[in-house]
Amino acid sequence: MEDMKEIIKTYVTNEYVEDDSEVTYDTPLISGGIVDSFSMVSLKRFLENKYKISIPDDKATPEAFDSVNKICLLVNEYLK
Repeated sequence: MEDMKEIIKTYVTNEYVEDDSEVTYDTPLISGGIVDSFSMVSLKRFLENKYKISIPDDKATPEAFDSVNKICLLVNEYLK
């Protein structure tokens, strides 16, 4: 799971962080304004492609995407 956390943290930092802010595993991504609703869709697509999973739209909530740790929990639900 640590590898997954690093991969997701790196992706979020590279794609969505516009300054030198450091993203941790618990940084609020949605409620902190780092990831907006449009970005959440591209993040979901990245996760589905990277991990060969399908995340139902009703599970892709702002709460589920609000930190790297929460995203990892969500992804792990759909890994086979």
